[in-house]
Amino acid sequence: MKEFETLKINTENLLNQYKNIRAHSEEICRPLEIEDYVVQPIVDVSPPKWHLGHTTWFFETFILIPNFKGYKEYNSQYNFVFNSYYETVGARVVRTDRGNLSRPSVADVYRYRAYVDEKMEAFLQIGDLKEDLISLLELGLNHEQQHQELLYYDIKYILGHNPLFPPYSNKVVFEKKEIQATEFITMKEGIYEIGFQGEGFSFDNESARHKCYLETYEISSTLVNNADYLHFIEDEGYSDFRHWHSEGWDWVKTQNAKAPLYWHFIDEKWMYYTLNGLQEIDPLAPVCHINFYEASAYAAWKGMRLPTEQEWEAASDRFNWGERWEWTNSAYLPYPGFKKEPGAIGEYNGKFMVNQWVLRGSSDATPKNHSRKTYRNFFHPRLQWQFSGIRLVK
Repeated sequence: MKEFETLKINTENLLNQYKNIRAHSEEICRPLEIEDYVVQPIVDVSPPKWHLGHTTWFFETFILIPNFKGYKEYNSQYNFVFNSYYETVGARVVRTDRGNLSRPSVADVYRYRAYVDEKMEAFLQIGDLKEDLISLLELGLNHEQQHQELLYYDIKYILGHNPLFPPYSNKVVFEKKEIQATEFITMKEGIYEIGFQGEGFSFDNESARHKCYLETYEISSTLVNNADYLHFIEDEGYSDFRHWHSEGWDWVKTQNAKAPLYWHFIDEKWMYYTLNGLQEIDPLAPVCHINFYEASAYAAWKGMRLPTEQEWEAASDRFNWGERWEWTNSAYLPYPGFKKEPGAIGEYNGKFMVNQWVLRGSSDATPKNHSRKTYRNFFHPRLQWQFSGIRLVK
């Protein structure tokens, strides 16, 4: 009886979390004009309308259809429209075509959300959920929070590549100053434990916890700021192949890269696009929208390097983190003892453990209660549109 009561309490908490998290996704989209919902400037950016539909599809597909007796699917075509990469659950719209989806309309996607939310609340109020279903629901909530951060990335890219540089909202400020003296924290050689432990949610790629040996290293207490990075630009860092990996140098030449994403040299001064509109560079704000190639080149220019993800996690209690996702010098690979879940959920992380690099921490765009020091974010090294920055090691 005691075990059942515990699960019921968890279910009540999950219902409140569900309502709050689902409402926050719509809150992020509230400042948008209707035309903003459907734009897809590049393959890596998804239209905001698609995010709203995809996160809804997750709950319908994995929670309601297999578990809620009598549930009627909202629209049988939506599995094709809003499936992202789950081969197990059928065919899907090619990612590059998400911007071609003028239908379903934005209004219809919001009706879809309302329909699924109503059914989910009815389902959760039943209360008698098994532990594995509660775990699946927690995954769905954390999945939606991931898409909330992606919404900020994609909205900024959409508006930041509009020739008018329209502001998203003057109420959202992610370019904050970091006024703190930089020092290097010494971490002694030894054996450290890495990976998630304890209660609460974590993604499968954070397990299993394991030991690793680290040599002595020193890690910066602060992130590289815009003024620091501007010195790299002024020293012709984008023109000197010696600082760059071979692939990074190819990227520089192909893209004609000269500065971070959203930086523009206008009337003899550097400006950058923020969610508040086009502004002059704030020298004290941590540099943002840096890809792995740029982060590595800057570190090489300074005569330093990026931390490995193990070094970052071992030292993370000794510095402040959370303003930018921080590139590490670690490829995204499974931990010792990692096991993929069976079925579609096993596709969530494991299938991406190739040709990507780990970022640690979180960013100003990360939802509250969605960060922890063991969180392993991962992106391809060329990508800049995430809220990413640089911490150095020597």
